Amino acid sequence: MHKKVTATLILVLSLMLVIAGCGNGNEAKNQAQEQNQTQAGGQADASKENEAVAGASEKSYTPYDQMKDSYDIIIIGAGGAGMTAALEAKASGMNPVIFEKMPVAGGNTTKSSSGMNASETKFQKEQGIEDSNDKFYEETLKGGHGTNDTDLLRFFVDHSAGAIDWLDSIGIRLNNLTITGGMSEKRTHRPEDGSAVGQYLVDGLVRNVQEQGIPLFVNANVKEITEKDGQINGVKVVINETEEKTITGKAVIVATGGYGANQEMITQFRPDLKGYVTTNQIGSTGDGITMIEKLGGVTVDMDQIQVHPTVQQEKSYLIGEAVRGEGAILVSSQGKRFYNEMDTRDKVTAAINALPEKSAYLVFDSGVKSRAKAIQQYEKMGFVLQGDTIEALADAMGVPADALAKTLESWNGAVQNKKDAEFGRTTGMDHDLSGAPYYAIKIAPGIHYTMGGVKINANTEVLNQQGSPIPGLFAAGEVTGGLHGDNRIGGNSVADIIIFGRQAGVKAAEFVKAQ
Repeated sequence: MHKKVTATLILVLSLMLVIAGCGNGNEAKNQAQEQNQTQAGGQADASKENEAVAGASEKSYTPYDQMKDSYDIIIIGAGGAGMTAALEAKASGMNPVIFEKMPVAGGNTTKSSSGMNASETKFQKEQGIEDSNDKFYEETLKGGHGTNDTDLLRFFVDHSAGAIDWLDSIGIRLNNLTITGGMSEKRTHRPEDGSAVGQYLVDGLVRNVQEQGIPLFVNANVKEITEKDGQINGVKVVINETEEKTITGKAVIVATGGYGANQEMITQFRPDLKGYVTTNQIGSTGDGITMIEKLGGVTVDMDQIQVHPTVQQEKSYLIGEAVRGEGAILVSSQGKRFYNEMDTRDKVTAAINALPEKSAYLVFDSGVKSRAKAIQQYEKMGFVLQGDTIEALADAMGVPADALAKTLESWNGAVQNKKDAEFGRTTGMDHDLSGAPYYAIKIAPGIHYTMGGVKINANTEVLNQQGSPIPGLFAAGEVTGGLHGDNRIGGNSVADIIIFGRQAGVKAAEFVKAQ
């Protein structure tokens, strides 16, 4: 009897401990969620971040009481470039840390839609797509009007297939291929189901960061990169807007993104873009560029700011290029095509801005909708007009039905003949637009990407005015400039963050080991 009572007591106590443990975990999770929502709610444009907070609410980040005074490598920014750099630094035997000023990881990477460009990949070969690094190089150089940093571009294309393999090796598979403007081959790699690449990529990187035990602190705003005797030696970081800590490190990787959400900075370099909506998340304010300039780093192409042609204006939401890549066309308020939809972004933008209404409609059918899974998100957000017939869609759009019907008839003939006599489009013509129901999304140009940033070499070392590396300082992703030249090709930004994020992690680790 005594033994039974003892056993019962032990069982009850064990259950109480388990429940208590679960309660603490839930409390921590709830506190993290409340903290995320509170800080996001405190921002003027916080409503734009709701989808990111919702997507990240299940993630758990490193508690502040686990923060150490020193790490081998300090990474500023938990977007695609920062997390990729951290994983490669860890694989090289380093002890890295990531500081993210926003309440959630992901940055602008979360908003990426179309995919990741890469050439000579195993997935292209599996699907019979003949491509080459040289072709990728030449088309990107042409897209950038010949102004790209050719050293960076050569490294970029030659390491693109390896980046796809690396992602696949850590459970992030991008084997669904499409095409973007300015490209002649299907080299834009998407998740297997054809969905938007951004959230899938962020989720996979966060999962790997956590599995590798890499500390990732959110609401951790790095205000200054410190140096001693000409060498970078750490950062000053503000935790939860109140407490400042000085953290030492043997190298710092800046992966803070661009300045597309900093209206003051945008208008400083491009007054003509004042008043444009931006697709950037509110944390893209150019902090990393400012900190690096204070250390003697130089910038390049700061006036080169990309305006994306297809942005839903009311919610400043990017409508990804994959929609056109899968066969959509652009029509004016007159129901007529007016330009080659698959030309480079700058030229398509100029064509839309030349219309009297400075806006247009993306028109597509059920086939495009089935192939471009991101459209499901656009539907949820209320962007998509629908009609069971072309005439019904025209009515929903407010355009002449006879003109729209004639436009689609002419386009379908062009697809059948594989020749667009009107505007010379040659890609994204695998399928016609004949599968009812029909759909449309109203779009206009919006600020999307900042090609300018700090100058680096192919080792991702930040360069000073003499063209020499600043010891211990590395940068990757949209914070850097030069790779894209005057105009970025769709799908190249995701490739940029992974390719140069990997390089930054590897080269920073080599630098630390050499000390």
